[in-house]
Amino acid sequence: MVTIDDVRRLAATLPRAYEVLVRDQVKFRVGQIVFLSFSRDETLMGFGYPKEERAALVEAEPDKFLMPIKSDERYNWVRVRLSAIDVPEMHELVLDSWRMCVPKFVAREYLEATTSQ
Repeated sequence: MVTIDDVRRLAATLPRAYEVLVRDQVKFRVGQIVFLSFSRDETLMGFGYPKEERAALVEAEPDKFLMPIKSDERYNWVRVRLSAIDVPEMHELVLDSWRMCVPKFVAREYLEATTSQ
């Protein structure tokens, strides 16, 4: 099971990413763009995901993924149950969400630096 601390460890390594607390919810941003958000009880993680693909993702694994709350439906957003994913899958979701928010060269440099280690 993944915890918010697992996500924090990864997010702390991502260029331009930072953590904020908004109305008792932990969120991670790049600039003013939120790319991760946690439910107050820290059991769900919202993350950036292409709008046109999210229905298929949720339908494929409804025990793992959930559609965004009504107020977030206009955004590229979906939610996941942290208890349903492992650390490698969390890494993939977090990195993909972060990559949607940063310039391509920032993502490329980070990925090149981490894969060459």
